[in-house]
Amino acid sequence: MSIRVGVFGAEGRMGRTVCEAVHGDPELELVAAVDPHHAGLDLRPVTGVDADLRILPSAEALEGVPLDVVVDFTSAEAARANLRWCAAAGVHAVVGTTGLTDDDLAVLESSFTRSNCVVAPNFAIGAVLMMRLAELAAPWFSSVEIVEAHHEAKRDAPSGTALLTARRLAAASDEWDDDPTTNAVVEGARGGKGPGGIPIHALRLRGLVAHHQVLLGTTGQSLTIRHDSYDRSSFMPGVLLAVKAIADRPGLTVGLDAMLDL
Repeated sequence: MSIRVGVFGAEGRMGRTVCEAVHGDPELELVAAVDPHHAGLDLRPVTGVDADLRILPSAEALEGVPLDVVVDFTSAEAARANLRWCAAAGVHAVVGTTGLTDDDLAVLESSFTRSNCVVAPNFAIGAVLMMRLAELAAPWFSSVEIVEAHHEAKRDAPSGTALLTARRLAAASDEWDDDPTTNAVVEGARGGKGPGGIPIHALRLRGLVAHHQVLLGTTGQSLTIRHDSYDRSSFMPGVLLAVKAIADRPGLTVGLDAMLDL
């Protein structure tokens, strides 16, 4: 039996890609698409997916639709409302929306009791490996900085991936050199301080998709670990993996690592 999937934010760039990926997977069935800005439109010309569906205006409009899992790539504000509905309805949720806070995650952890929720700042398997490699390298280096670069439409900074990478680096080592800067000629030139005081630099440029670098240094050497997503299709193997595995991940899961056994 196919896993029945709905997509929040179906008309957005990520949402369209998710619709196409779900529709193209023989183990999945695209049964619903939600986007309040395009409600009532035929899904086919909007996404290119050859599925006889009309875009729905809200999560509430999903009442009565047979659903197993929804995928959310919207905004933090919209996702909060969508996920409340999912938790109450007992529908599993795969969330790629960034900008969710620790408080939001705490709410999700307490509310997803009838169904499960996976929240991942980055579904590209290469990005997950980048974070794991950086975590392994951290104890062997004395300084570290993170640079992330995204397309011009990304609203939050720094990225969820950069923040999660900093958290994992901070957990792997707390022996980082102090910032030697004593004169910041331009305010903010040294980036923002993330978890563990690790500097994070965020770039926003047209033509980019999602790019992350972890730069580690110590006496006489440096190590750069970099991941680049050139197209949104790079996130789809991770999204589809989560959709298929979520039923076996009780409660809230943060990050794709657990599903990759890293």
